[in-house]
Amino acid sequence: MTKYPAVILDRDGTLIVDRIYLNDPEQIQYLPGVFEALRLLRDRGFKLIVATNQSGVPRGLVKVQNLDEIHRRIQAKFCTEGVDLLAFHSAPFMTDDNHPMRKPNPGMLLEAALRFNLDLSASWMIGDRMTDVEAGHRAGTRSALIGYSDPLESSAFALPEVHAPNLLVAAQEILARG
Repeated sequence: MTKYPAVILDRDGTLIVDRIYLNDPEQIQYLPGVFEALRLLRDRGFKLIVATNQSGVPRGLVKVQNLDEIHRRIQAKFCTEGVDLLAFHSAPFMTDDNHPMRKPNPGMLLEAALRFNLDLSASWMIGDRMTDVEAGHRAGTRSALIGYSDPLESSAFALPEVHAPNLLVAAQEILARG
């Protein structure tokens, strides 16, 4: 059976503005260059999937129905831009919960790999936090970090293969690697 390369993307701070516990679907705001970036990745044969930690749910700050509607709207908007986001995987667990699905653990990525027959060794995880980078590494992907301002050397996690100011530059750097 054929396995597919994928780019697994964080949501907040990667695809959309991080509103800190986004609960209102009307407040979705896309980051510059995200549609172009995902079209570039799509055109190179990458499957596109979102994996997002959502601690606002157990905190009572984000309603599950609103989270589902936010994901529905994001998926619909990308579809109108010619980009198919295959799925949204969310981890509705507290930040101090070491649940296997919550990044930096690789559960959401491994789940996506099984569901969509992904070749994780040919795949990438892109996010704006070192926990995203680590989740990718633990799942066997390469990782790209975007827009991170703290010194990378202070992180307890391995450094990303790509560090870029935004998703479009990260996509270009990933594609330049072949």
